[in-house]
Amino acid sequence: MEKLKAAVVGLGRIASLLEDDALREKPCTHAGAIAANPDCELAAGCDVDVERRRLFAERWRVPVYADAAEMLRVHRPGLLAIATHPDSHYRYCRLAADMNVPAVICEKPLADNIGEARKIAGLKRPVVITNHERRYSEDYIRAGAILRGGKLGRLLSVRAVLYMGRKKRLLDVFWHDGTHLVDAIMFLTGSVLKHRRCRGAKLTADTGTAWLEGTLPAETGAVPVVVEVGAGRDHLVFEMEFSCEKGRLGIGNGVFGVWESAPSPYAENFRSLERTGDVFAGPTGYFANMVKDAVACAKTPGRVPVSGAADGLRVIEYLNSVKPWRR
Repeated sequence: MEKLKAAVVGLGRIASLLEDDALREKPCTHAGAIAANPDCELAAGCDVDVERRRLFAERWRVPVYADAAEMLRVHRPGLLAIATHPDSHYRYCRLAADMNVPAVICEKPLADNIGEARKIAGLKRPVVITNHERRYSEDYIRAGAILRGGKLGRLLSVRAVLYMGRKKRLLDVFWHDGTHLVDAIMFLTGSVLKHRRCRGAKLTADTGTAWLEGTLPAETGAVPVVVEVGAGRDHLVFEMEFSCEKGRLGIGNGVFGVWESAPSPYAENFRSLERTGDVFAGPTGYFANMVKDAVACAKTPGRVPVSGAADGLRVIEYLNSVKPWRR
């Protein structure tokens, strides 16, 4: 079977350079996942930066271009990975549509504003896969099955925490990494997160902590959600806790745990949470699974991706609804 040609526009960290991180699960970039997929052929790369082009060409032994339209005309890829800044995502999705590229993987956030996110979601072609990578990660897939399986009972509340360093502006953390957090909450619960109010530091600050309160609609009433975004920490935290009638599930970067209600060893006639033997050791396959889905979308007309443009748009709609810090 002929391999699907794939190209990458934007040749920075998430496109290629993070493959040099010795601690990350591989593949961890667009180029790495394309090269590792037996049904794909990495055909070319594009970037306006000369040094980025040089590094990409040396690593992957493919031609590189300064102009994306030229790259698409020469190679006619079936898959385009867009790893540029969010303000150019619609332009490259539109270019892919004009050049009849069947499928696109677009980095998150889907766009830097809600208007262009809606334009991307409104494209009839190509099929757009939003890189909300945790939808493809085996630990998150298992966590979703546990929550839906019912052994923990009804979901009662969600708490999420996002710290990404000492001095990053909270708004930038919220838009850049909060996209993953918000989408993961919606993916795991199968519901749409709605914003209610903010407390604490303003998101325009680069110090302090903000708490974003929201709700998830449910048949038995709204489920409260609190998203904590903080600066001033010298460490990274990306975690979620789902509190249920009969237990609790925690998941995040380096975190996977399930607790169930059991008779308390500390007090008579009480129940406590006891950790189960349900663990996850990896690998997660997050990037590999995403490219596999993208290849299937390119080859199968009408296939709905696991993480589509509509999912990316829902996250932008939530981010945009947080006042008074609307972008």
